[in-house]
Amino acid sequence: MKKLAIGILAHVDAGKTTLSESILYLSGKLGKQGRVDNKDAFLDNHDLERARGITIFSKQAVFEIGDLQVTLLDTPGHADFSAEMERTLQVLDYAILVISGADGVQSHTKTLWRLLEHYKIPAFLFINKMDQQRADRQTLMAELKKMLDEGCIDFSDIVLEDAAEGAGISVLDRVFSSADQSEPDGFYDQLAMIDEIMLESFLENGYIETAQIRTAISHRRVFPCCFGSALKNDGVWQLLQIIQAFSKEPNYFHEFGARIFKITRDDQGNRLTHLKLTGGDLKVKDLLTGDGWEEKVNQIRIYSGQKYETVSTLEAGSICAVTGLSQTRPGEGLGREKTTSAPILEPVLTYQMILPEGCDPRGFLPKIRQMEEEVPELHIVWNEPLQEIQAQIMGEVQIEILQSTIESRFGVVVSFGEGRILYRETIAGLVEGVGHFEPLRHYAEVHLLMEPREQGSGLQFESECSEDLLAKNWQRLILTHLQEKAHKGVLTGAPITDMKITLVSGKAHNKHTEGGDFREATYRAVRQGLMEADSILLEPYYSYQLELPERMVGRAMTDIEQMSGTSEIIATNGETAVLTGSAPVIRLRNYQKDVSSYTKGLGRLFCTLQGYGVCHNPEEVLDQIRYDPENDLSNPTGSVFCANGAGFLVEWFDVKEYMHLESFLKQKQEAYATVGSEAAVNKGEEWIGLDEIDRIMNRTFYANQGRKSAWKRRKTAHESYYESVSGFGSEGNLQQAGGMGLGIGSSTRRDQYLLVDGYNIIHAWPELKELVDDNMAGARMKLLDALSNYQGIRNREIIVVFDAYRVQRHYEDLIDYYNIHVVFTKEAQTADQYIEKFAHDNKKKYDITVATSDGLQQLIIRGSGCALLSARELKEEMDAASEKLRQQHPELQGKEPNYLIDALSPDVKLQMEELRTEENDD
Repeated sequence: MKKLAIGILAHVDAGKTTLSESILYLSGKLGKQGRVDNKDAFLDNHDLERARGITIFSKQAVFEIGDLQVTLLDTPGHADFSAEMERTLQVLDYAILVISGADGVQSHTKTLWRLLEHYKIPAFLFINKMDQQRADRQTLMAELKKMLDEGCIDFSDIVLEDAAEGAGISVLDRVFSSADQSEPDGFYDQLAMIDEIMLESFLENGYIETAQIRTAISHRRVFPCCFGSALKNDGVWQLLQIIQAFSKEPNYFHEFGARIFKITRDDQGNRLTHLKLTGGDLKVKDLLTGDGWEEKVNQIRIYSGQKYETVSTLEAGSICAVTGLSQTRPGEGLGREKTTSAPILEPVLTYQMILPEGCDPRGFLPKIRQMEEEVPELHIVWNEPLQEIQAQIMGEVQIEILQSTIESRFGVVVSFGEGRILYRETIAGLVEGVGHFEPLRHYAEVHLLMEPREQGSGLQFESECSEDLLAKNWQRLILTHLQEKAHKGVLTGAPITDMKITLVSGKAHNKHTEGGDFREATYRAVRQGLMEADSILLEPYYSYQLELPERMVGRAMTDIEQMSGTSEIIATNGETAVLTGSAPVIRLRNYQKDVSSYTKGLGRLFCTLQGYGVCHNPEEVLDQIRYDPENDLSNPTGSVFCANGAGFLVEWFDVKEYMHLESFLKQKQEAYATVGSEAAVNKGEEWIGLDEIDRIMNRTFYANQGRKSAWKRRKTAHESYYESVSGFGSEGNLQQAGGMGLGIGSSTRRDQYLLVDGYNIIHAWPELKELVDDNMAGARMKLLDALSNYQGIRNREIIVVFDAYRVQRHYEDLIDYYNIHVVFTKEAQTADQYIEKFAHDNKKKYDITVATSDGLQQLIIRGSGCALLSARELKEEMDAASEKLRQQHPELQGKEPNYLIDALSPDVKLQMEELRTEENDD
């Protein structure tokens, strides 16, 4: 029998629990269908859930339909319990995303969709409440395609009498055999447009086989949509048949593997570890090994609602709860499974837990930590200076649930203070951090390369250090130390995020190095690098959807603008309007009260955590917190060296004067200086020239030779690199060009941009192509000169993009060449990718034209709504502009083009000629 774990996800009030009841009833699992309003729903069986009418805890039920056994996992829909929902995603084979037909795609729906994409979970969509007056199937399908994915296809009209059949002729072909031919053709046309394999099958056979559709769904290229009303059991059986016919059971390994997604306790206080078996089998009394523990399984339980049955053995694909394990934690992998990273959705508010008179906080701390096992996103913190317990919480509703749970479990009535925002910090550019720890008879030195990553990517750690320099066991230890601690930023002491930290160099002593030495050196390397870098303060942002009377739109948009947020009207019908956008959590968190007041209760605000973006008021926050990184004794920024038999402290800004190993970045610079481009040319590869590599390495290395005065000036949000990567905040927070700062601020912003695919144009223009084999640098320079002249005539921003992705460890670089911008892409990024990202991120703000003759890229750019110029058209446009200039200025007639190099000063011209000569010699 095929086994699947399927989760139900939805925006709150979309009817998710009602759909669960309908599925369990129609499958024969329930003899009577429960209802939320009757407080008798099978899966919402907790007292708090029935009292509030919402799902708070994820729960499971097992049912069968035909040859399919499904473990159905119902998840919370309220945003305050998103972390509970996200933990469940780690064990799903498929998801059912429920959307209200009356409300369409809402803010939290889009968050759920992004999570499904992140965890690569295929999804079936059930559009519920189609019995309501506002629900229109055709309009909703268009909205799903636009706001979620073009692969959303309506499967509602398929009636599957033999859903289990999977071989031979297509199930759908039999279904449509008696139907009008236009009906199956229309359905197949939609599928064929999604996937080339299905297109070929349709053109060859006249139908698409079920196996091909299954594959497209499992690969998240097709998302079957089914319309109905769960309350009336309309369309639900159809949904189950579609799932049965078009789902695939995952391939499981013979080797044991399991993933833990939840920890709970039963009514008797037994600790339950909820897991999915992903390989091998599991038996009672099996000995399991985790991170630093080894324990036996005492009992295996298969839950359905509140009830469970015990089994002695379990096969891969099953979800169960086991007793006997006391040290497990959510996200932990057992056997062949690896432990997962922290959830994407994390709390953004921290609250002081206020205990009643006579309750000792230290004595109560172990009890509340027991709850942290079950709800790890609480992140209980003991603040020693304030002698108080602090808890990180998603929102106000979770506070009420937490208070009720604490009172019922421990008999203690607690309250919470006003929530404070949890900030984060990142860096604006590449930096090498160095940590050294050498008191007497100890030794360790660590070099870390720290570089910013895209918003929401978190922290990534890896090693690229040679084992000839540092043994593998020391490298593993350093990576452990990097991951074991929440490293503090140097602006406010907030945790760092969105960066990659790479171990690139290190040194141990044969006799004197101990494990703790590398811990000290690693921590200090992180802090030293942060002190040199330009740090960026981040704050959490909500994405919101605001429904209100149309006459109130002006008031709402003004409010959001004053909150440093963005707003866009996405729907209006003459009476009601819908606004969407984003704004800082600290400004938007209490706005529902204002909305209710000025709309007389007619307005509804839905908020979902969007992620962290640039702080809208960094100077104010820094002034309030007044964090001094150099006086944080628990997180030192300097290093310890040894001389004359005694250790001494070196402050962070002088560490690189004392370090024992040479700078990694400087070594790279010198290594590149000895490598010519001839080898690359022989291989047919277009490597960038040595002059450009030298310029990159010089900038990255020498720019990071910080001194004490250098770090004192902190960039504001509008000055920073990260400002544009995030895309959050006010209109002034402009997206940067594919991740590189182009100096395009509000004061220099232009309406028109021309992006030029450098190497594509060079190979397309005959007069440049003939230079390629002998003098690529000359071809590039000639193109840049011509574009510089053209910019002077047309007065538009020009960005020329060259591939540098084949240069190992190359970091994205910008050069301002006279009046145009030149970008060399980073390693593993092509010019095509850079241009596509720039076009996508900025198409709504600027009039963008892309010059390329790459056919595929032209299709992508056209799809982004940008204008196109082929290489030939660009040449004609530039020639026409030059000719017009000559007509307007007869004194130019007969003269050769006045290239930029002719206008440079003698010293600069000499430098440029030397660079050309060096590259040609290489």
